[in-house]
Amino acid sequence: MARRYHHGDLRRAVLAAAVEVLRESGPPAVNLRDLARRVGVSHAAPAHHFGDRTGLLTAVAAQGFELLADALEELPPSADLLEAGVAYVSFAVERRAHFEVMFRPELLRTDDPDLRAARRRSDQALDWAIAGFRDGGADPVAAGAAARSLVHGFATLWLQHALPAELGEDVEAATRAVAELLVRGANQPPSG
Repeated sequence: MARRYHHGDLRRAVLAAAVEVLRESGPPAVNLRDLARRVGVSHAAPAHHFGDRTGLLTAVAAQGFELLADALEELPPSADLLEAGVAYVSFAVERRAHFEVMFRPELLRTDDPDLRAARRRSDQALDWAIAGFRDGGADPVAAGAAARSLVHGFATLWLQHALPAELGEDVEAATRAVAELLVRGANQPPSG
């Protein structure tokens, strides 16, 4: 029988193990009993922190939104929508496990206060870049939706290997090339 022991920071250890499972096998493979085995605690210990699988995936998503906000807030004040877009897509590629659950409401408790706060923080971090994009006279709601759609869609397509091979293997360069078309196009006066 495996020796059970007290874990110094069980919450963090279980989150890290969950991210590893997500990276290896995706959301369907996340199981609290398996995670307890991975971190060497009783099968009931993770439930004490997360309640159930949905609670755990909600915590992973909240952590993801915090990490995304960190990445966007680390950009220099001179950064624009293009650089924010590159940071967003780079985050999605580097933190794929988080990204794959962050926008999946069917896996989460969308009313969770920590999740809502983390999402709000990441939205605010992206909003400053979108605000500069709106200076071209574009409708603010449409401009925000366009910017978010571009970077999120591009990240998703990149992760699914559904983009033309001619874009190359450098995700930052490919993101810049595609996002530049949107940014440049938005700053042109409307035709007609």
